[in-house]
Amino acid sequence: SHTDSHLHTRQHCSLFDVSHMLQTKILGSDRVKLMESLVVGDIAELRPNQGTLSLFTNEAGGILDDLIVTNTSEGHLYVVSNAGCWEKDLALMQDKVRELQNQGRDVGLEVLDNALLALQGPTAAQVLQAGVADDLRKLPFMTSAVMEVFGVSGCRVTRCGYTGEDGVEISVPVAGAVHLATAILKNPEVKLAGLAARDSLRLEAGLCLYGNDIDEHTTPVEGSLSWTLGKRRRAAMDFPGAKVIVPQLKGRVQRRRVGLMCEGAPMRAHSPILNMEGTKIGTVTSGCPSPSLKKNVAMGYVPCEYSRPGTMLLVEDPASE
Repeated sequence: SHTDSHLHTRQHCSLFDVSHMLQTKILGSDRVKLMESLVVGDIAELRPNQGTLSLFTNEAGGILDDLIVTNTSEGHLYVVSNAGCWEKDLALMQDKVRELQNQGRDVGLEVLDNALLALQGPTAAQVLQAGVADDLRKLPFMTSAVMEVFGVSGCRVTRCGYTGEDGVEISVPVAGAVHLATAILKNPEVKLAGLAARDSLRLEAGLCLYGNDIDEHTTPVEGSLSWTLGKRRRAAMDFPGAKVIVPQLKGRVQRRRVGLMCEGAPMRAHSPILNMEGTKIGTVTSGCPSPSLKKNVAMGYVPCEYSRPGTMLLVEDPASE
């Protein structure tokens, strides 16, 4: 079941097929310039094979998508972004590539048709270590390396994931994907898990789902994602929407994303959040019962004055209307 899958990931490890994600390579000597013209992060300071979570933003300060950018030692940026934003993200990057090429800049883009497998859980590294020659203790969080995995060469292994657990995402050539998945699943520690478990795991960990918890009408500051803004980038104010976002860092923001826990029925997306006097002040964006905590968890947006941890609020149950 979904709950069994969730708990297995927290206690052992699970294999998720996330091949629907968009994987791209940004090439050329101006690749960092290209990426920094689209995202809020400091890509130039990434060490070889180091990655970061970043955000595509628009001129109004809204979030177009969240993505992971890795500065590979092979001379390109490796980018993973959301399947739901595939066409939008690809058009955004391709348009910028053409614009910079027209200025005589050295940039290019290649869509990878690799599969993407996420092995997530406290025993993930131990399971994977049996199939690789590299020492995974030398692969810290948000770093990646190309290696042979269970006999499949040319795999990019990145120490990251979207469950709140230790683990890796493996970008694997399509021809070797089934072989690799089968080899990993031979270990009794590992079970296949689906997207329902991925959703409850990321929600427990307080991680956003694009389109639910963040979108084009949410700024990074409202979304409690200010930490994605590179220090140098804040000072230079040279990313899309900087004129809106940077002033918000000084506290000028109307609402914030918060985590919620509740008694009674589970909170669901779109449920109204009320203050203790019964006035609607916000909306739930994601919610579910938490298998690990045995409580109902959610996230949503409330005015700043209600965002302090420990604040008591009410959530309306849409089923009771």
